[in-house]
Amino acid sequence: MSERRSGTKTRQERIAAYKQVLRACLEERPSGARQKIARVLGTHRSFVTQITNPADPTPIPPRHVPVILELVHASQSERERFVAAYAEAHPKKPLHEQFDRTRLKTVHLEIPMLGDPAAQRALEELIRETVLRLVAIARMQAGDTTSDESGEKKS
Repeated sequence: MSERRSGTKTRQERIAAYKQVLRACLEERPSGARQKIARVLGTHRSFVTQITNPADPTPIPPRHVPVILELVHASQSERERFVAAYAEAHPKKPLHEQFDRTRLKTVHLEIPMLGDPAAQRALEELIRETVLRLVAIARMQAGDTTSDESGEKKS
């Protein structure tokens, strides 16, 4: 039996549901929000347009969700609606439980543009991984043992 006949939403409809929440947040913000998200994520504006378009089946990568919600200044109720819809769309890829309780601080770094796109991606990924490890160390120093270096909850 198809998803339609059984009364449940299709995968695309579930993805569209959380993208609609995000799009509503973006529409309330000044122009340039997509460009700002693209800059902070280190991607192109077209990628941001793609992942915020409810008609596009491309899901939003879970690692981008906290940053995006922070940059669009999503209210607590908007965050809760988004997280609930995201969990329904991606039950096997849960968002970190703590992200919506922890405010994020965005720090912009200027790094050199390398001539090789693969080397550029590798450098940017190394920076992201290093920051995650530094955050884990800082949390340990502060006595917060609720997550490991990847942000995953410890059991």
